[in-house]
Amino acid sequence: MAYLWQYKLYMKLTTITISMICFNITPLSAQTVWTMDQCMTYAVEHSTKMQSMNIRVQQAESDYKMAKLNFLPKVNAQINGQFSWGRNIDPETNNYNNVTTFNNYYELYASLPLFDGFATLNSFKQARLARSNSETALQQSRDELAINVMQAYIDACYDYDCINLATKKLDDSNALLHKTQRLFELGEKSRPDVAQIEAQVAEDEYNLIHQRNEWQKAILKLKSLMNYIPKASTLSKEESTSDDTKEEMQNITLINPYQENRKEVDHTPLFNSGENKENVSILLASNAIRDAEYTYKIKRADLYPSLSLEGEVGTNYYKNLSQGGNTTFGQQWHNNQGEYLVLSLHIPLVSPAVWKSVKKARNDIALARISLDEKRRELEDNMSEAVMDYKGYSREYSQMEKKISSDSLAYDLSYQKYEEGILSTFDLHTASETLLQSRIKQLQIAMLLAMKQRLVEYYSGQPLIHQK
Repeated sequence: MAYLWQYKLYMKLTTITISMICFNITPLSAQTVWTMDQCMTYAVEHSTKMQSMNIRVQQAESDYKMAKLNFLPKVNAQINGQFSWGRNIDPETNNYNNVTTFNNYYELYASLPLFDGFATLNSFKQARLARSNSETALQQSRDELAINVMQAYIDACYDYDCINLATKKLDDSNALLHKTQRLFELGEKSRPDVAQIEAQVAEDEYNLIHQRNEWQKAILKLKSLMNYIPKASTLSKEESTSDDTKEEMQNITLINPYQENRKEVDHTPLFNSGENKENVSILLASNAIRDAEYTYKIKRADLYPSLSLEGEVGTNYYKNLSQGGNTTFGQQWHNNQGEYLVLSLHIPLVSPAVWKSVKKARNDIALARISLDEKRRELEDNMSEAVMDYKGYSREYSQMEKKISSDSLAYDLSYQKYEEGILSTFDLHTASETLLQSRIKQLQIAMLLAMKQRLVEYYSGQPLIHQK
């Protein structure tokens, strides 16, 4: 039949596209086309989760810069002013008196750790790792979101192509009903034959309505994952009619994602653990081990002796406001000036809390290594499953092409027998449903094939979102 030829024609096209009209009811002249990559890119750029992750990356960069500053000496300056009245001590004689005085202190303090068990160095390395880790986590979140959008996009494509199949099935049933009614008027068909075809038309109408509802839900899910923001040019709800919606659906360009020029995966080697390190999930698990090791070294540094150098320069000014006659500010600034330099050695002897924290940090390293092994095993399984599924779906698709060809031929012969009056409407309906289910099954396999192909490419090291 002509329908089968048309169906095979569009099944051989090689790109996935979805019209902008999926997201807005816009005039036909304003329609644009959205590819699956464009939908994934839009989702990544407008996701609130990605915005939060970007802020975390900036915070990790700030923490890294602060960790570098810890190598510099800490310098503090302090100025105090103090009024005293009533009974107090004269700083010149150390005797109690009852006067009003003013004291002014100036201090400049600096400290530099000379050795702290390499805690500062390891904290710097940990901050540098955290900065790199935040970017890796951002990429992982992008990939996870892109995979979810890809799945939702393929579901929308599948639902829309099912609408096309259901529409064609309804058109064929209406044509058959019209012809059966004419044959009934000529006395060649009975009333039950007409009733049977009318029931088939009603069933096809229901299937079309149901499939349109499924498609609308799929589009809603896709928009939600993309965090899509409608444009201001969108028509109002009052301007959108059922005819507009029908025209909208007819103008969507959705093409089966099955690609003839796809790469041959029969010779694609399965991935080994050495190659898995480039995957973001493996990188995150490996970085978790390094982070645990840095934490262990920092905790262990509390068990080592620490050596620091401290120095201070200070002076003060004193004035008796009750008696007067004090020396000038400049003289006191110079005369009261003092400096000191301290080399401090701290030796921890008994620190049960520190021992406990060190032991816990060491256990965290072991747990992180176990987690890495689990991630590698999980990734290995996912890679193998994606390759095997792709090979299997490819063979299933080819087999379904043969089945559709046979089912189409069987339906044509059944239709001829029905016209000749030697086949019941029930048998014709059965042949028609068998052909429809085969086409739907092939469509489902094609969508799964597209999904698995992108996953195989992703696991092979290619970017999930192909930028043009």
